[in-house]
Amino acid sequence: MKKIFVFVLAFVFAIGTFGVLAACDGAKFDESKSITVVTRGGDSGTKSAFMEIIGLKGKADVSGSIQPQDTAAVLQEVKSNPLAIGYDSLGYVTDDVKILKVDGVEATVENIKSGTYKISRPLSVVYQESNVASDVNSAFLTFLQSLDAQTIVSDNGYVSTKDGAVAYTVVPGLSGKIDISGSTSLLPLMEKLAAKFEQMQSGISVTVAGGGSGTGYNNAQNGVSDFGMISEVFNLSKAEDCISYEVAKDGIAVIVNKANTFDNISLEDLRNIYDVDAGEAAIKVWADVSK
Repeated sequence: MKKIFVFVLAFVFAIGTFGVLAACDGAKFDESKSITVVTRGGDSGTKSAFMEIIGLKGKADVSGSIQPQDTAAVLQEVKSNPLAIGYDSLGYVTDDVKILKVDGVEATVENIKSGTYKISRPLSVVYQESNVASDVNSAFLTFLQSLDAQTIVSDNGYVSTKDGAVAYTVVPGLSGKIDISGSTSLLPLMEKLAAKFEQMQSGISVTVAGGGSGTGYNNAQNGVSDFGMISEVFNLSKAEDCISYEVAKDGIAVIVNKANTFDNISLEDLRNIYDVDAGEAAIKVWADVSK
């Protein structure tokens, strides 16, 4: 009876092992399959910056592309789809996906700051100059330029671009509310900055909401928000009564599923994946991506 039990146990273990191996083999990345192109909706500052950097400013999306509405949805799509390629704010990307090198250069803070990693953009706030006449808004803008803010920028994987920053000096007796809205790429960093500012200026509450860079421009221009967040180079035509302040620089990471066997992509191949007018140069399947 004992021998039978041992035999059955060994058989079950063997079958289980075979099943696991088969499952793993079935999960191998198939380069012959079509690339799932993940982009963003038209109101996205990340999309605007990405398309401009790779030389496709103003172009339509390729047929069949998936267009999640925010950074978290892009991450989820790529995480769940082995054939997907997308792009997202470097400061937002988690280890649930793989970040590709671009032309052999890693998307790191050091490479963004030095300019060797080419797919990067500013993260800024836009505001009406008359708004910062308010002591409360003026204090927040001063805080954004402070050493305290720059430390938060650096500690969260973004690139500080303000040299010689000094510590923020708390202004006694300030009270009020600040509304900030816009880019979802800047949102997680701004939430941390706002929390620190509230801690230092306990009489002030700061509300931070998303909506995309288009929302940031519109809300700042129309006085809906004190500050609008954008994730592209400031475009005066989108908010004619506003000026901007660069909070940080951020790389745009090119991301794929963790099952993907590629570690690098050329800027040219990336362009030919996303270019609706690429014609014969268009890259549709993973096997056509250079290694």
